[in-house]
Amino acid sequence: MSEPVVHVIDDDDSARGALAFLLEASDYRVRTYDSALAFLAALPSADPGYVVSDIRMPDMTGLELAQQLSERKSGFPVIIVTGHGDIPMAVEAMRTGVVDFLEKPFSEERILAALKRAGRVTAHEGPPGEAHVEIQARLDSLSERERQVLDRVITGHPNKVIARDLGISPRTVEIYRAKLMTKMQADNLASLVRMALTVEAPQTAV
Repeated sequence: MSEPVVHVIDDDDSARGALAFLLEASDYRVRTYDSALAFLAALPSADPGYVVSDIRMPDMTGLELAQQLSERKSGFPVIIVTGHGDIPMAVEAMRTGVVDFLEKPFSEERILAALKRAGRVTAHEGPPGEAHVEIQARLDSLSERERQVLDRVITGHPNKVIARDLGISPRTVEIYRAKLMTKMQADNLASLVRMALTVEAPQTAV
């Protein structure tokens, strides 16, 4: 069986070419597309693998593409990259089933780690399981106040709104955010959102 292909979708020629070069240098097979619609047109004959898509593109956004692929049960794990990320956008992406949400500029290590995670999803090795248990243990280690801050962070509330809701100062919110990032072992906000939603899914299914 041939190695999976990384399908890179970005309307920016230079960004698309740079990412393709990076991935090929890491021994991935790569196909590139200048729009989500171009990829959907090629989907019936596309080699199995992963999708790495920019989010802001004309005609169809990366999130809309992810929704389309989910509805079609395409089997392509999707990684979204963006230069204009925010928490509500990351939450929406994760709820759509996106594997990871990377803010530009991202390191080579981050995109390669995201592809490895996509590989585990393809192999059905992701949560639930040991990873789910580990994430739940990290959540359980949070104090009540840290959990209150987390719940508001992943819904996109800025620090000043969280501070007002909880009756504390914005600086105190920053301290709690730093503590919960450490306890959750999250290297960025998208990672934090992904972990929180991982354990949320079985709760909301009840």
